[in-house]
Amino acid sequence: MNVDTPPVESIGAQSVDRALGLLSLIGRNASEGVNLSVIVADTGLSRPTARRLLLALMRARMVEQDAKNRRYFLGQETYVLGVLAAQRFDLMDLTRDSLLRLAELSGDTVFLSVRRDAYSVCLHKEEGTFPIRTNALQVGHRHPLGVGAGSLAMLAALPAAERAEVLGRNADVLGDGFPDCTPEALAPHIDEAAVRGYALNPGLVLTNSWAVGAAFRTPDGNVAGAISIAAIDSRMGPDRQLELGAALRLEMEKIEKRIEQTFALPASAGLAQGRRRKTGKGPSDNEK
Repeated sequence: MNVDTPPVESIGAQSVDRALGLLSLIGRNASEGVNLSVIVADTGLSRPTARRLLLALMRARMVEQDAKNRRYFLGQETYVLGVLAAQRFDLMDLTRDSLLRLAELSGDTVFLSVRRDAYSVCLHKEEGTFPIRTNALQVGHRHPLGVGAGSLAMLAALPAAERAEVLGRNADVLGDGFPDCTPEALAPHIDEAAVRGYALNPGLVLTNSWAVGAAFRTPDGNVAGAISIAAIDSRMGPDRQLELGAALRLEMEKIEKRIEQTFALPASAGLAQGRRRKTGKGPSDNEK
């Protein structure tokens, strides 16, 4: 009897996919770590398979296991790779000026978020001077795409087929945890964002917390992240929505231009430019 056997290449690719999935899971729990039982439950892998992949990642120093509590954490090599990646594409460096300008202009809280698969993750918040702030989003918070203004802006910026696929994957978690952000409820907000060029969250997560957000892209057209401005509902009337939306669109253009310039540079030149921005020093004679 002939039995079809998966090619070696497919088996190898599957192992890589699974290992990367484990890294992502551990990274989402970077502070507290993850034990093997949680990894097995979350990934659906058998304990022997999960352990085998973890051992491979540990040999590569991508993962470490705490000797006392037996939890798994990101390893030293992930830090090294992160530093190397930041030399090429440091979103905080590329968006810092825009975040500061928007916080000063609005007086409210400004957030930087990035896409991680079907979710958004808040990387940074810049607080304005207005004394009453909304705390709907904090650094490190992870929400399904569509929950929150920045997250909604990224979702709206995706191609229609990819957007539908993301909403389908998140349908259950949206329905269970965010009743005002179901795929059906988000549909008109997505359409409006496409017309306006920025997304509006009219208290869909917390009633008195409103926000506007806009997405920015890499030169290849992929969504890189989003910036949003959140305020209490009384500070987000129609006129102010238009004002902040226009400011966001202007800053997105500036960010995309900086990203394009960064991608056009060799990695070494991008690193040197990043150092000059941080130190305020000009190029050395060797760089001229």
